[in-house]
Amino acid sequence: MDMESVLVTGANRGIGLEFVKQLINLSKPPRLLFATYRDRSNIQALETIRDSSQQTQILLIKMDVTKTKEIEDARKIVEDMVGDKGLDLLINNAGVLKFETFPEITEDNMLLHFSTNTVGPVMVLKELFPLLKKSAAHKTTEASVSRTIVLNISSIGGSIGGMSVENPDGWLHAFGYRTSKAALNMAMRVVALTVKDSGILVVNLCPGWVKTDMGTDEAELEVTESVSAIMKTLSQLNESHHGTFIDRNGNTIVF
Repeated sequence: MDMESVLVTGANRGIGLEFVKQLINLSKPPRLLFATYRDRSNIQALETIRDSSQQTQILLIKMDVTKTKEIEDARKIVEDMVGDKGLDLLINNAGVLKFETFPEITEDNMLLHFSTNTVGPVMVLKELFPLLKKSAAHKTTEASVSRTIVLNISSIGGSIGGMSVENPDGWLHAFGYRTSKAALNMAMRVVALTVKDSGILVVNLCPGWVKTDMGTDEAELEVTESVSAIMKTLSQLNESHHGTFIDRNGNTIVF
């Protein structure tokens, strides 16, 4: 991949932290990597990576994706650093999962998931869209490695078509999470169709069930395995993937 600048939300742990690790270890790593976090007390791992990074300048930015002011402040920092070159890759990774099922589900639980998992990524993309357009304007080839990309970390749990009476799976108790991811998939599908002539690829991706704080130790995949697969898929994205919902290996998932 040929990405000079990357922003990863929710970069202080789990999948987001692993993205930071693997991005700076590419044969040609980004020159600038913006790693956002919500809680300043939980960034020790990020600080260690930042301090040891030799080829990539890592900037840690406090940004809660539910806070408009923090998103705006983050955009200003990124804009000052990237200038007219713009932002090459946005990884909308920050998310939340708190189990509640129906009929116990509460309004607070629903709003928590929608504000973080659906509204947050849309607002982050909206704020950074001018910088992504600047990047796209500099891309002159159709090669996938030179595309400007928005990668939204979603979940197969948000696939309506993949859920049936015969195959409801065991995550019915993740009511708020699943509905918010289904809404994210639709939101980004609408965005993709709206900006289809901008030169920016918008893709939703399920990383699989990963061993993180959110995924729990019962998950099937190690975080390194999941992100390694995503990085390979990321390098192969092209126009045919615009507006799609795929898994970590690039296979299409039904919306």
